[in-house]
Order: sequence, then C-alpha cells, then structure tokens
Amino acid sequence: MVNRLITFLNREFHGVNEAALLLGGFAFLSQILGLVRDRALAHMVGAGPILDVYYAAFRIPDFLYISIASLASVTVLMPFLMDKINNNTDTNEKAKSFINNIFSAYMMFMVAASIIIAIFMPYIVSYMFPGFNDYQIGLLITTSRIMLISPIFIGLSNLIGTVTQLFRNFIIFSLSPVFYNFGILYGVLFLYPKFGIHGLSIGVIIGAFLHFLIQVPVVLKHNFFPKFILKIRWKEIFQVMKVSAPRTFTLSCNSLAFIFLIGMASTLKPGSISLFTFAFNLQSVPVGIIGISYSVAAFPILVRSFSMKDMDNFIGQIIFAAKQIIFWSLPIITLLIVLRAQIVRVILGSDTFSWFDTRLTAASVALFVISLVSQGLVLLFVRGYYAAGNTKKPLIINVFSSVMVIVFAKLFIFIFKNYPDVLSRLEIILRVKDVPGTIMLALPLAYALGSLLNFFLIWFMFNKDFINSTKISLSLTFIKSLIGALVMGIIAYLSLGFFDNIFDLNTGKGVFLQGFISGILGILSGVLVLLLLKSEELLGIISALKNKFWENRIIVPEQSDL
Repeated sequence: MVNRLITFLNREFHGVNEAALLLGGFAFLSQILGLVRDRALAHMVGAGPILDVYYAAFRIPDFLYISIASLASVTVLMPFLMDKINNNTDTNEKAKSFINNIFSAYMMFMVAASIIIAIFMPYIVSYMFPGFNDYQIGLLITTSRIMLISPIFIGLSNLIGTVTQLFRNFIIFSLSPVFYNFGILYGVLFLYPKFGIHGLSIGVIIGAFLHFLIQVPVVLKHNFFPKFILKIRWKEIFQVMKVSAPRTFTLSCNSLAFIFLIGMASTLKPGSISLFTFAFNLQSVPVGIIGISYSVAAFPILVRSFSMKDMDNFIGQIIFAAKQIIFWSLPIITLLIVLRAQIVRVILGSDTFSWFDTRLTAASVALFVISLVSQGLVLLFVRGYYAAGNTKKPLIINVFSSVMVIVFAKLFIFIFKNYPDVLSRLEIILRVKDVPGTIMLALPLAYALGSLLNFFLIWFMFNKDFINSTKISLSLTFIKSLIGALVMGIIAYLSLGFFDNIFDLNTGKGVFLQGFISGILGILSGVLVLLLLKSEELLGIISALKNKFWENRIIVPEQSDL
C-alpha cells in the first residue's frame, strides 16, 4: 500500500486536461483548508482590529516575496532549465549548476532584504496603514517582523518547484499549498490561544516551511537539491533577471495595488480589512481551482511548443485551456452571486461573526466574482507570453491595470462619501441597505473593474500577437456556458425561495441545507441545458470520466496490499 502511494505521488502527467484536473483537485483541497482556516479565524478572533492587524501583517512579507523570490519563479526558470537540461544523460550538470547559482543569489538577496525591512518596519507600517492606532501599529510591527521568515521558505519552495514541474510531478507540487494551510490552521487552533496574534504568525512560518519540505523528496530523487556556492556567476544571474524583472515588476505592482486597498480599508470602519480579505479569499477559491490549475498545467507544454516553433500546438493549448476556464467559471459566478449569503454564513458564521458581517462579506464576494473569468484568463494569457519569452507586454498592461485599481478605489470612495444616493442604490442591489460600513464595497468593486480592464487589454494584445491569423473563437463556448450558467442561477434562486419555509434559517444546518439543495438543483438543471446544447467541454469531461472509471482494466492487488 505504501509503495502504491509513493508511486501515485511521483506519477508524471503529460496531458493538459489530466494535469489540470489533478491540480484542480488538490487546489480544491487546499482551498477547503483555506476556508476552514478562515472559519477558525472568524470564530476565534472575529472581524475586528486584531484580525485587521493579522491580515495587514501579510502584506509586507508578501511584497518581499514577490519582489525577490519571483525573480526565481517557475515561469521564469523553466525555459532556462529546459534549454540546459540534457535528456541523454542522468547527470544534467549544467542544469544543476544553474539551480545552485540561482539558489545562492536568492538566499543572499532575500536574507539581506529581510534584515533591512525588519529594521525599518516601524516607518513602513505607519505609512502604509494610516488608519491604525498606536496599539495596532505596535502589534503590526512585531507580527510583520516574525512573518518575514515565511517568504524565505516559500521562495525556496517555488525554486525547487521548478524541478518538480520540470519532471511533471504535479501531485507533489499541488500538495505544497495544502501543507501551507495546515501550518496556518495549526497556528490558529493551537498557538493563538497561548500566544495571541504572534501565535498566528508562527503558524504562517510553520506552513511556509511545510510548503518547502513536501517538495524536497522529489528534488532529492532527481539529484537536483540546490547547494550554496560562494562563487556566484553574476552574468547568469543578470540574464535571468533580465527576463524576470518585467514579470517581477508586474507582480509587485499588483501587490502594491492590494496594499493600497488594505491601507484604504484601515481608514474605514474597524473590521473592514478582515471582511475585505475574507471576501477576497472566498472569490480566490475558484480562481485557484480553475484559473491557476489550467495555466500551471499548460505552461510546460507552452514552453516546449514555443521552443520547438510548434505554433499550432502552442495556440491550440492556449485555446483549449481558455475554453475550459470559461466553461467552469461562468456557472460558478452565478452560483456564488445567488448563494453568496448562504455560502458566507455556513463558512464564516459564528457568534463572533455577526449577521451584518455576513451580509457585507457576501456583498463583497458578489462584486469580486464579476471578474472571475477575467482573472483566470489573465493568468493563462500571461503565462502564454512568458512561455514565448515576452514579458514586456504583460508588464505594461498589468502596471496600467494596477494603477487603475487604485484610481477606481479612490474614485468610488469619494463618490460614496459625497454622493450617498449612489451608495444607497448599490446597497439596495446587494441587499445591505441597513448594514453599517458599506463604503468598503468600493474596494472589491475597484478590484473587479481593474481585473476586467486587465483582461480586455491582454486579450486584445494576445489575439493580435498570436491568434489573429487563426480562425478560432471563444464565443461559442462563452455563449453555451453563459446560457447554462443563467439557467443554473435562475433555478438556484427560485429554489432558495421555495426552501425558505421548509428549513429553519436560524440554524447553521438549515442555512446549509437551503443553499446546498438549491445549488444542486441549479447545477443539475445547468448540466441538462449544456447537454442539450452539446457543450464540447461537458461532453469531453463525461468521456474522460468514462475512460477513467468504466473502461480501465481491472487491476489485481499485489500480495503485499492484501
């Protein structure tokens, strides 16, 4: 049994759909753990000043990770490794030497930057979060300093994750975020009661270490574990930085935009950062399961296809993954909008997370998910550009979109403060008319509009650069999926009203059953419509499941497994 488990964990995947479904499955597990983590935080800490500090404390380590560790990310290093690796030998000395060089430079930069940021932390947090009082600032300084250890491990994990993906060990790669959430959850459940907010930050470090540790056996198996060297080949480092700098700057701008949003939330009603982050985490579940899974699964094939100048396969993989993202995302958008209150209440609802908190978080989720398809497709098209070695266009587009997110946020806050009728209409649409603190809805609305703008710009450029000469369209997939999604949403909405008087909505069980059964009825009706429309994506999934579970040969268990 143990041998079979090891064999399964080390299995290599070569098809985009198979790999993406596998990544999606583990991403789903990771996201479920993330929701359990948020539930624990909402119950044990509650949406308020302390939890605001905890979420704000993530921002500086995250920015450090993005600014330095992303220089040695999978998307950047993969083309270099594929160029250096020699499939005719078991040694691959050039590739190993390259990994050692990147690892050594990374550790020097990351440790030095962490020390410098820790020293200047009091000045940084005071400027970034102007709405915090002196007590919150003090907590934020110490918590952020502790968390500065986490990006070191996450960066190392992503560095060796290049090797994991190179050998297509997607299972191990997918388990990293699962173990990361285990560590954070341990901090919430066991360390927070003893050490307070500092216990939460220690849990983050444990999770980051586990994120790294789970990938070590694969790297050791292929004899690719990095070694620190004193004689760094800076010419090679600068070659990587030349390619990675635009991508790093792009991600840094996105991170800065998010920091600005959190900073704005700190000036609003206490708990606004917590509610905004809860809503963002909820909408990130489908992005992680769908958008990231398909873009990650497609990337090695895109790199290989472009390096071999097989543009037909390159474009074909992009279009296939884009159709899958659209097919899965549109129904999820409608279900999240219709069932948002039930979902938030079941996941986060507790004595310390009020009904007002639930409604405001649910309204934020509804605004976030408007851009769900856009976020997934942007991840894919950006990786398409990176596979082609073009990092400048995604940089320009993402920088502009990030700036516009900040502009939108400031504009909406100004409008909501000075023109209350506008905010009142939004409150009526989202059913939060009597909820205090609704001005924070400006933040998810700004993020969603910025994401939509990002998508339209990058799709226009990608279509012009790669697809324009090919008669391929996403419109048919979009239309069929949209029709199925609308039917899903309508049936789910009508079912909610029907079950209003059947279940006791004053209990968590009643809310769960109302939302769950309504969602199932919506999904079944949507699937029926897609079958009638002969959706290629749905038929492909059904065919794959048949081949997987009904047409495979029966495997007799080994003697050792009995």
